Amino acid sequence: MTDLLTIGETMVSLRTARPMRLGGDAHLSIAGSESNVAIGLSRLGHQAAWLGAVGNDEPGRLIQRTLRAEGVDTEWLRFSDESFTGFIAFDQPSHDITRVSYHRRGSAGSTLTSAESIAALEASAPRLLHVTGITPALSDSTRAATLAVVRAAAESAVRVSLDVNYRARLWSRADAATALRDLLPFVHTVFASDDELDILTDAAEPVRALLDGGSTEVVVTAGGKGAWTHTADGTIHRPALPVTVVDSIGAGDAFVSGYLSGTLDDLSPEHRLDRATTSGAFCVTATGDWESLPTRDDLSLLSHTQGTALR
Repeated sequence: MTDLLTIGETMVSLRTARPMRLGGDAHLSIAGSESNVAIGLSRLGHQAAWLGAVGNDEPGRLIQRTLRAEGVDTEWLRFSDESFTGFIAFDQPSHDITRVSYHRRGSAGSTLTSAESIAALEASAPRLLHVTGITPALSDSTRAATLAVVRAAAESAVRVSLDVNYRARLWSRADAATALRDLLPFVHTVFASDDELDILTDAAEPVRALLDGGSTEVVVTAGGKGAWTHTADGTIHRPALPVTVVDSIGAGDAFVSGYLSGTLDDLSPEHRLDRATTSGAFCVTATGDWESLPTRDDLSLLSHTQGTALR
């Protein structure tokens, strides 16, 4: 049985270590919040599957090959002859600032349908379904697909997690609020940064409102301040681990993959949060969305003093 199914768009990524307008060498890889989570779960020893559409082109083949190499099930990946594989460009106008450019409007990823999403859910029979606020922002089709698959999962007693993952370049906060609030009745675990909670509710006490509204746990992140898990039993906090930050892109997805791994392992909320913060810390220590995600054997490495040589 599949441990986790996630749906969304994965793009080819280009990265330069300086402003892209200056030219020079670029690193080619893949990027996508949902596939990052799938890779993170796979590296931590779980069976993860990703559903999405890519162009019937070489960038699409790169995505398929990379996910397969990372142990992610791509049985429900669809190649489109009518649409292209989207791509995302990262460059650095300053040593500690990353700039993102999207080239995805009308891409294959935006053509995902309700029918294929529900079919993948039924065929994979996952323990968890993970979605983000990125997928419903791509098109009317993907918005409908996201709502349909979380509803179907809830009806089948599959636990659903939602990462808000707000992207201002894709839609307004008002549009995001309308779409994501429709998902909440079917969501078990909510992940949000502290500045995203108002997208989910207008309540003066948003966490309490989400718990009262049906969510079992609300996980809130705040960068260097750490993260909190809120449940009916109370609140747990973990500080961010002290590591040298090289690239913060993908840290949220790494955090989510660690937390969901702990959920699949039936860990306590405290230990789920520990694994999440450790996974997030690993991700920021190197460049790339997913390349530095930890394996299960890696999880204890950050307990060593920085600069330690393991001989």
